[in-house]
Amino acid sequence: MNRSMSALFVASAAALTLSTPCRAQFVVFDPTNFVENALTAARTLQEINNQVQQLQHEAQMLINQARNLTTLPFDIVPRLRALLANTQALINVAQGVGFRLNSAQATFARFYPVAYGPGQSGAAMAADAAQRWLHSLQSLQTAVSLQAQAAENLPADEASLADLVGQSQGAIGALQAMQATNQLLALQARQSIQGQQLRLAQDRSVALEQARSIAAEARAAEVRRRFQGSGVQYTPQPVDFYGFAP
Repeated sequence: MNRSMSALFVASAAALTLSTPCRAQFVVFDPTNFVENALTAARTLQEINNQVQQLQHEAQMLINQARNLTTLPFDIVPRLRALLANTQALINVAQGVGFRLNSAQATFARFYPVAYGPGQSGAAMAADAAQRWLHSLQSLQTAVSLQAQAAENLPADEASLADLVGQSQGAIGALQAMQATNQLLALQARQSIQGQQLRLAQDRSVALEQARSIAAEARAAEVRRRFQGSGVQYTPQPVDFYGFAP
């Protein structure tokens, strides 16, 4: 009886165990796998940050390149050409012995001879002297006009210099800075050209005055020769006044 009851109890317990679902479950945590996953995520995030920074650097490089290729919105060359044209116009209208090589040589040979010959009349020599005086006067007028033009250009040059310095300081890239520097050099070159033009006019005036002096000596020599003539020159002789010789 007791054996039967025991067997029945065991069988009932076994049946109950098989018919009742197991509700309790255990969660397994692997710390090594967790650390590896965390490190992988950190490395991935660092790579993404590096890529973002590289893209930012490339974008900045493109921006800088665009700035360096931006042209300067300022051009002073037409202003400089206009000033040079004004001084060149004064040279082109210069009278007398001009600045053209062929005409200058022809005029110089005509009015500034090395010597006058017997066939030249006194009136012609006087006319040449008057023409030479006029050439000197005209050359002085040209030099004075160029000096006045240079003085009038000074305020314009100062304004151009201020504009170019402002453009250079406000340049947003290498190309704009280079173009501003080139225009500053162009301003300096224009001033140098104007200085050369002024020196040419002044040297021309001095040369014509020296040539006029030499031509005047040649004319004076011919006048003196004609006055003395080609006969026997007078030779002083002692004079006997009432038998008393000096």
